[in-house]
This record gives sequence, C-alpha cells and structure tokens, in this order.
Amino acid sequence: MQHFFGWMSQVVLALALPYFAISVAMGIRVATRNGLKLGSQEQDETPDAGGPHDGLYFIVPCLNEEVVIGETVRRLLDQPGCTVVVVDDGCTDQTAARAQLAAAERGEPDRLVILTRRGTQSKQGKGAALNAAYPIVVRHAAARGLPTEAVIVAVMDADGRLSPGGVGSALALFSDHRVGGVQLVVRIRDRRKLIGQFQDIEFWMISALSQFARSISGTVSLGGNGQFTRLSALAALDGEPWSRSLTEDLDLGLRLIAAGWRITTPTSGYVDQQPVDTLPRLLRQRTRWYQGHMESIRRLPELWQSARVNEVAVLEVTSYLLVPWLIVLPWSILQQWIFYQIFASSGQGVFATDLGGLPWQVTYALLWYLLSFAPNLFIGFIYARRTRAVTLRRALVLGHLMIVWNYIGYIAAWRALVRIGMRRDDWTKTSRSLEVHDGASPQTPAPQHLLSLKVPGDGELT
Repeated sequence: MQHFFGWMSQVVLALALPYFAISVAMGIRVATRNGLKLGSQEQDETPDAGGPHDGLYFIVPCLNEEVVIGETVRRLLDQPGCTVVVVDDGCTDQTAARAQLAAAERGEPDRLVILTRRGTQSKQGKGAALNAAYPIVVRHAAARGLPTEAVIVAVMDADGRLSPGGVGSALALFSDHRVGGVQLVVRIRDRRKLIGQFQDIEFWMISALSQFARSISGTVSLGGNGQFTRLSALAALDGEPWSRSLTEDLDLGLRLIAAGWRITTPTSGYVDQQPVDTLPRLLRQRTRWYQGHMESIRRLPELWQSARVNEVAVLEVTSYLLVPWLIVLPWSILQQWIFYQIFASSGQGVFATDLGGLPWQVTYALLWYLLSFAPNLFIGFIYARRTRAVTLRRALVLGHLMIVWNYIGYIAAWRALVRIGMRRDDWTKTSRSLEVHDGASPQTPAPQHLLSLKVPGDGELT
C-alpha cells in the first residue's frame, strides 16, 4: 500500500505541477505582453470610452437582493445607453422596488426593465432566470432596430461592481468577429476578514492568471458575474442559451467553444463582489461549483467531435475539466498520506532512522515541503505584487495557510461527488451582506407609486 500511494503521489504531482506552472507562466506572459504590471490592474480608474453602449444589455437575476440591488442598478445605469434587466425571481422582499427607486434617482427609469416571475416558474435556478430574460432582450433590441451581432448581453450578480474601465475593456474585444464571449476577472471587495482575503487570492491571483493563460487558446471560462456574450452567438445555439447546470456559466462557455466561438478576457478592467462571509455558506457555494464543474465533463464528446475547435483548445478544455477528477480528489487523499509519512509514520517518517541519518531526513523533509508549499508560496509572492495593500510577509503567511484553506476545496469536491452519485441537483442561493453605500436600510419602504407601477405582458415592471 505504501508503494501504491508513493507511486500515485508522483503521478498526481506530475500532472498538477506542470499544469499549475504552465498556467501561471503563460498568464504572466499574457499580462506583461499586454502592458499590465502585476500591481496595476486594481488601480484601473480609466473611465470607459467610445460613447453610448446602445446595444449593451445587463441581466441581473435576483432572489431577495434588496440589500445590494439599488447600488448595482445605479452603477450599471452609469454606462451610457445601456439597458438593465432585473429578474425578480420570486422575491419576497423589496428587490424590484429598490431597483426602480435607483433608476428614478438616476433619472433613467426608461432604461430599466424588471421581469417578475412568480409561482412554479420562479426559483428554478439562475439559468432559468436568465433564459426568462433572454427573449425580452431579443424583442427589446429588435424593437429598437438593433442587429443581433451589434448586441452584447452581460450577466451581473446583484452585488457586482464593474471597475471604471471594465465595460470598455470587455466590449473592445468584440471587435474580433471570432469572439463570442468575454469574461472579466473578479476581485473580492471586502478583504478585512481572513475569509475574504483567501477568496481574493483565489480570484485575483489563481483564477485571473489562469484566465489570462486560457485567452491564448480562446477557452476562458465564463463566470456568473461580469460575463459578456454576443447576442448572435447565443441565438445560434440550439435551445435556450443557459442550461439547468449548477454552473450554467461554465456550461454556456463550453457550448460556445464547441460552436467555434472564442472566449477571452481583458487584462485590464474587472468586476468585484462581496465575499462569502461564513464557512458553511462558502462550503455550500464551493460544493455547487465543484458539482457543476465535475458534471460538465459530459460536454467533452461534443468538444472532441466538433470540427470548429482546434487541437490546442480541445487539449486545454479537456485538461481543465479533468482537474477535479485527476488532481483535486486524488490529492485530497495523497496529501494526508504525505503528511503522515513526514510527521507521524512510526519508524517510517522523516525522523525514521532508516532514511540515512539527519542530512537525508532534512533533505526528505525539504523536498516534501517544497512540493507541498512552493506553489502556494509563489501564489503569495505574486499576490503581494498584485495587491498593494498586502505586505510580502503577510502574503507569504497567507500562502502557507492556503494549505489549510485547500481543505475547503477537498471537502466540497467529495460532497459534490456524493451529490452526483445521489443525483441531487438542488440549488441554494448565496446570501448577501448589507453595505453602507446601498443607502436606505432594508426596513425602509420604497415609495408606493414605484411599487404599484406595472406594464402588461410578460409580467414586466418598468
């Protein structure tokens, strides 16, 4: 058994380390080639240029988002010419009223559309909410005489905040007719607590550099926040654009890639969001993400058989979809065996006498330390460069603690595997926190004339 675990450790490391190293190295190369200094992206304060975005539609699916939706709508309406579609997906609070109040305060009520869903049609997941808004966007754009190729559909979470240059950075990439989707990198807004800093490391360092690298093959993963897609690309897909997958964003991206579209990301501009502020909520969120990622492997035959996808893109997407299966799940077991061998195996660990004396013991310990910690230490170093408010010392400490943080991913992956085996696909929404700049408290009633304003057809409020 010991030889089996030793052999498996070498196999998994042989898969994981090159994948990690190549992703980070290529991500840094793409960033620097595009003129991005590692510490400059979050300083992006350049306003969007290029005039009104008349063909830009923001869809914001909402389920009880009254504490954040007002500020989101206000900020989105700052984009000249855009239209904001808020999906009230069975809300029992004042989400719709607060969205309307925000539009009225901006003096732009005509650029806000609220779709109200009730009864059995509501609360069926984010994909279903987005699909309900999709035909409204199509009809609204057609009524304005906008061709589908000139319309961009952007998906935002209710707590999403675009950087000043985010929209311009994303829209500029659609000048390439091959691009069907653009995903902005994500930043965590509140990093005062350790749980927020760890999430920021994941998004702002690991995910961002990986996304930069994947832009080379045009296979960037779409996310649920800061997702931009070409309407003509959505219209060309069979059936509804978004699926019932627990990661409907990833699934959409895979379908677009299989159809021959490129998906990319800018190295400037980003979207920030709230952190998940408790471990139970975080574990639920990550379990849902892992389950959706793991189930997306069913898309591989579609990608392999597509004549529109080149070999590099197929290899990249295949590697990405296999990560939970070939790296995360096996390593979640093998890492414990390694620690046991180093520290606790009676007569067989790092302090065993049969390792050849103290020099060999130290060498053995150092080897496994580097294999276990070096990637995280590198992550900490780069994160310190990208985040001016974090010292190098603190970033390196966080890098060490990422070993502990990784256990959330291990637990989530195994929970996802159990849920797949049990055929469970229920979905629990992540709750938001009240922020000071969202104005009135949730208890403050919205003006009654906004609450009662209705327009016939499709259950829309404007």
